[in-house]
Amino acid sequence: MLTSYESFDELASLDEKLSDDSQYQEAGASYINAAHDNPTFREIETILLRAFSHAPQLMNSGLEAPKTERIYELRSYESATEAQNINKVEMFNEGGEVELFDKLNFNAIFYGNVIAGSDMPNLIYMVSFEDMEARDNHWSNFSNAPAWKELSSMEKYQNNVSHIDNYFLRATEYSDL
Repeated sequence: MLTSYESFDELASLDEKLSDDSQYQEAGASYINAAHDNPTFREIETILLRAFSHAPQLMNSGLEAPKTERIYELRSYESATEAQNINKVEMFNEGGEVELFDKLNFNAIFYGNVIAGSDMPNLIYMVSFEDMEARDNHWSNFSNAPAWKELSSMEKYQNNVSHIDNYFLRATEYSDL
């Protein structure tokens, strides 16, 4: 689940707000009151992100393909040190990586730096595509783009990512994406 908040206080007060919401309590009863031997999940992980300066809000993908065909690609870039993570975030913002994704129509949903969560220091972003073929074509265009070749060869941006995790996701029928 991806959710945006205006402030940390809004996030911090969510549990209390939901416990006071009778409609939520009724609609979510099977989830909320699941038996210990038949839980609805294995574990919950919360990752708190700070949006990048060049993409401060969640963005609408504008995709038109049926939700069952759309591809959402969630990428996490870990860095070996906090300084290298700051450098990679700078590469996205001031270096022009966000601008290149925009220019190549990657249909970004968000870009954020992890400020609480696992695998820190890291940044996470999500891009979206009509289908897997479009995804593959976009990444081919990206890796062959002169702007990317120039940016990725700059000495100041070398070795700022130590590990990449890549997840392919699908939207639910009720998703706003």
